[in-house]
Amino acid sequence: MKIQSVFDAAFAPYGKVLEGYDTAELVRTLQAVTPVPAGVDYVPSQPELEKLPVAAQFAANAYGGMPIQLGWCNGHNTRLNCLEYHRDSELNIGAGDFILLVAKEDDIVDGKLDTAKVQAFRAPAGAVVEVYATTLHYAPCSAAPGAGFQVVIVLPRGTNGPKPAMTPLNEEDKTLWACNKWLLAHPDSDEAGQGAVAALTGENIDIASLL
Repeated sequence: MKIQSVFDAAFAPYGKVLEGYDTAELVRTLQAVTPVPAGVDYVPSQPELEKLPVAAQFAANAYGGMPIQLGWCNGHNTRLNCLEYHRDSELNIGAGDFILLVAKEDDIVDGKLDTAKVQAFRAPAGAVVEVYATTLHYAPCSAAPGAGFQVVIVLPRGTNGPKPAMTPLNEEDKTLWACNKWLLAHPDSDEAGQGAVAALTGENIDIASLL
């Protein structure tokens, strides 16, 4: 696996970098109010981030007026473990460089995805990286040995909240893990042990040796 850049043409099927946003205050606030745990933590909504002027810009410009939430995913990680997707794009903005492991929804065949399809892309600090709704992704990865990461996660409000009560009508429904969150787990992951559908085949990718 080669770690490419989100500015490379190879990233075009997965997302794009949104220009025009000043993320300096967003990054400063993220660093000031959120921890960097030894593992990985995710908080869907952080009030201090959502009060910033750039949050209103994301809602109006990037999401066309939809209600959104600004949360974060921070920690230390070099493994794939799972892939998730939503019905909407997600924005990622890092306080430092971070790496995204991604695949495409149409790589899912008969409910399974071979991790050989996964690609790695480095995102620079402060860049607003849009990850398309059809792009499978999960927790960011560290961009240097031993380094932590702090990444703002922007999504439609309610995403990653409680799973709705529903009766599965098809195989995809069985992978619904939370509100607006469909999850494919690797058998080696903690999520699979918690009941997530083990739909990733092949290696549970670890990029530690590539950093």
